[in-house]
Amino acid sequence: MDEANEAALRDVPHASDYRLHPLLTIEELQHGEIDFPALVHKAQSRLDAFDGSPDAIVGYWDFPVSTLVPILSERYGLRSTSLESVVKCEHKYWSRIEQAKVTDALPRFGLVDLEAEDPQPPRGVRFPMWLKPVTAYSSELAFGVGDREEFRAAVAEIRAGVARVGRPFDFVLDRLELPPEIADAGGQACLAEEAITGGQVAVEGYVHNGEVTVYGTLDSLTYPDSPCFLRHQYPSQLPERVVGRLRDISARVITRIGMDHATFSIEFFYDQETDTINLLEVNPRHSQAHAELFEHVDGAPNHHAMLSLALGRDPRLPHRQGEYAIAAKWYHRRFEDAVVLRSPTADDIAALTGRIPGTAVHRVPPVGARLSELPEQDSYSYELAHIVTAAHNEAELVAKYEDVVRSLPFTFKEVDG
Repeated sequence: MDEANEAALRDVPHASDYRLHPLLTIEELQHGEIDFPALVHKAQSRLDAFDGSPDAIVGYWDFPVSTLVPILSERYGLRSTSLESVVKCEHKYWSRIEQAKVTDALPRFGLVDLEAEDPQPPRGVRFPMWLKPVTAYSSELAFGVGDREEFRAAVAEIRAGVARVGRPFDFVLDRLELPPEIADAGGQACLAEEAITGGQVAVEGYVHNGEVTVYGTLDSLTYPDSPCFLRHQYPSQLPERVVGRLRDISARVITRIGMDHATFSIEFFYDQETDTINLLEVNPRHSQAHAELFEHVDGAPNHHAMLSLALGRDPRLPHRQGEYAIAAKWYHRRFEDAVVLRSPTADDIAALTGRIPGTAVHRVPPVGARLSELPEQDSYSYELAHIVTAAHNEAELVAKYEDVVRSLPFTFKEVDG
């Protein structure tokens, strides 16, 4: 429960009914090697020592949070989706196998044998392709490759780093009865997928008593000539006929996976030239990154559905009852490594957001930090700030962002390597 999400959680409907308690910290969950059994033990110890009884355990992050929620909920008799349904999303290869049973809106895919002396692309999967661990944080160790040389370089990086998340994920897999092909792959495998084209779009929804509801569709725009996100924008500007197809595919996939009493988000590519949809990945949680966007446009953060489902309440969100017509979360990035010499202070940010209504700035690196050593960075860039802007139209949305970026007092020292 970080600062930005705590503020959003306190803005949900019925917030006065809830007492929110952080269970594990960001440092415990995401930094360094992950000891999953120790995390389970630590969480259980804190819950057992709690003065009272928990009414719900929730989370809005990927592994290990996503799998801790059903494990702990089952132990304490609380409502959540099953561990198996979560793992069917988090294990990217298993997820692809399940998706393929209900839709053909996905690329060719297969496993890469990391233990082979000379690993090869899977049969039938052509360049350009993406290589990624079967489970990982965000885009960590995800590489776009266009030829054999890039393929070998990416395999070497994945080999070296796959165990950090894959080894603790194996502990989770051991709790389930797995299909033979998933048991053989394990948690430290590498997935290859043919590259898919088009603009990215995300669908968010929930399952309540077996019924799938999609409550929002967002556009995900990348930096020019880069796979790195520039912004997530709500609501999507796609035609309703396309949004309807996205909803239909989402409902079929989520039903096949077997989720219930839970939120989800699914990422797609839509190619306008060919009118083609391809599913990128299924996440067994809503996106906490979008909470402020839903609040600005619809009038409540999407955290409302997560809390309501866990408590057995009506998870429906308001629609278009917010102050603004459009909102975005931007990722202000630097594409070269550096050491931070000056970073915006809390006073700098307060003055900036006070001057520009409908804006917020989160997660800036501290002075002295080397960007490449910060946690949770992708394979191609370094995040300097998460910036939220809300506006009455897209032109105003972009203008606010550009004003914020010009006003952030960053300075850097270049580094070699």
